[in-house]
Amino acid sequence: MKKILLLSDTHGYMDDKILKYAQQADEVWHAGDIGDLSVTDAIQKYKPLRAVYGNIDSTVVRTSFPEHQRFRCEDVSVWITHIGGYPGRYASGISAEIQVNTPRLFICGHSHILKVMPDKKYGLLHMNPGAVGKHGFHKARTMLRFEIDGDRIQNLEVIEFPR
Repeated sequence: MKKILLLSDTHGYMDDKILKYAQQADEVWHAGDIGDLSVTDAIQKYKPLRAVYGNIDSTVVRTSFPEHQRFRCEDVSVWITHIGGYPGRYASGISAEIQVNTPRLFICGHSHILKVMPDKKYGLLHMNPGAVGKHGFHKARTMLRFEIDGDRIQNLEVIEFPR
């Protein structure tokens, strides 16, 4: 079993509250718009990190992290990208890849809107943790934590901080 902390859209912001949750996880996953490598450096002091770059990220961040991460966690195939869209409205190129190589868990960021929803057409679970940084239009800072146990994604929890 793996305990995962999922965050996105930090836009260079990190604080002790976020790091407290990172320390409780087995792995931290970041779905892009990191903003500054100090964010990922702080996380990596405590836990393994899987991250992708986002549209606001500099060349330095883009050379440190890929646009897409595809991997297995336990028995769950995972795809993390920053701009992915939503079931029925995936971003350009995403639908075609999902049709050919469907993940069990599809994760993206970008919208600053927390959403977790099944895609019944492809039999996957879509997650967007919202934004935990302070830059953007979101009214609350959010991230997700959950467990992957074998092929089960379970114990999903929304973590919310005031703006």
